[in-house]
Amino acid sequence: MNPSTRHGLAQRPARSRLPARMAGGCSLVESLCSLAIVLVLLSGVLPMLQDLMARQALLAQAAELETDLALARAQAQLQGQTIRFAVLQPDAGGSCYIIHSGPAGGCQCTGGGRTSCEAGAQVLRLVEPSRRTGIKLAAINRSLAFDAGMGTVTPTATLRLTDRDGRAVHQVINLMGRVRTCTPNPVWGGMRHC
Repeated sequence: MNPSTRHGLAQRPARSRLPARMAGGCSLVESLCSLAIVLVLLSGVLPMLQDLMARQALLAQAAELETDLALARAQAQLQGQTIRFAVLQPDAGGSCYIIHSGPAGGCQCTGGGRTSCEAGAQVLRLVEPSRRTGIKLAAINRSLAFDAGMGTVTPTATLRLTDRDGRAVHQVINLMGRVRTCTPNPVWGGMRHC
């Protein structure tokens, strides 16, 4: 028989005492040092992340524009009538484009997602890129006409999307209504140079 259990009392095993520093986690100084390191790392990463997000927004807007140009061409062939792609600037701070039927200048964007059309013209799509992303759209030719028969476009054009940092993407539309995407900036994202 164990001498400690002889009198009916069992002794409890002795608890090991850890230093208070090890038992409670890390100190305030250690926490502040860790926080300082994280903040230094983030200060280097955030500008790169913002730059990446701005580039992706520009590329996404260019892809949407390319899709809408293909939509205008397809609608012309589907509906059997000329469909127009018009680039407009309803106010000094923005730009929009409208895909519509009817004559050149038959529809206008009035800002705030609204349009006005003359009799016989119908809006198929309205996009205001500058309102959503700060990206501006510019074109020398304000109205492109997609022919119903062959889907050709008159006149050929280059549409330029520019972000706040000056990066640009061009959408070059040839006579057949096909779009080629390129950039005048140093090449990035696998895009061709214009």
